Amino acid sequence: MQVLIVEDDSDLAAAMADYLTLQGAECDFAYNGASGLKLASEESFDVIILDLMLPRMNGFAVCDALRQQGCDTPVLMLTACDTQEDQLEGFRSGIDDFVTKPCAMPILWARLQALYRRNNPTQEIITIGPLTLHPKEHRAEREDQELKLTPTGWKMLECLARHSPNVVTRKLMEETVWKDSEVDTRNFNVQLHQLRKAVDKPFAFPLIHTVVGVGLCLKASD
Repeated sequence: MQVLIVEDDSDLAAAMADYLTLQGAECDFAYNGASGLKLASEESFDVIILDLMLPRMNGFAVCDALRQQGCDTPVLMLTACDTQEDQLEGFRSGIDDFVTKPCAMPILWARLQALYRRNNPTQEIITIGPLTLHPKEHRAEREDQELKLTPTGWKMLECLARHSPNVVTRKLMEETVWKDSEVDTRNFNVQLHQLRKAVDKPFAFPLIHTVVGVGLCLKASD
């Protein structure tokens, strides 16, 4: 999920991004209304978190301008103002939902997911045995339990899933996950250990298999 955070409190913006990144989201920032409008107009996002009281242009004006441009990206307004008048004005300007400051991060994430699903009724799903991946949400489940994956772990799992049941060489994994960045053996092994711990350790049988001298594969049985 690609999230734009338009929030002038840099500490709050960073805290939200830290939490959302752990859930698998990718975040970008704007710290005033005008730059938020520019970024939302020029780039594609799945959801926008929009503060109400912003420098240069308030949240209502930003959302209204986006809707006039034809942008239909879901907007979640983050505000300390929770009066009926504020909410009505927000809905008139095109806001989709509200969260009142201070907000609990799990609630924020749940609201974002709801907005995302509403705007993406058909989604790609990858299933390998008891494992289900939702690529657009960067989310994976095994036996109805959501897996806690790091952003790198998610990329590794998605790479394995898209090639399943074929073997993925380390070279292909590095090119897919780390792209142009170099990764040393220790870092690769640490990330793989964390991925195995999340995907396989709590369950009766492994899905991630090592093919000695070749690479890794993801499949429901040997």
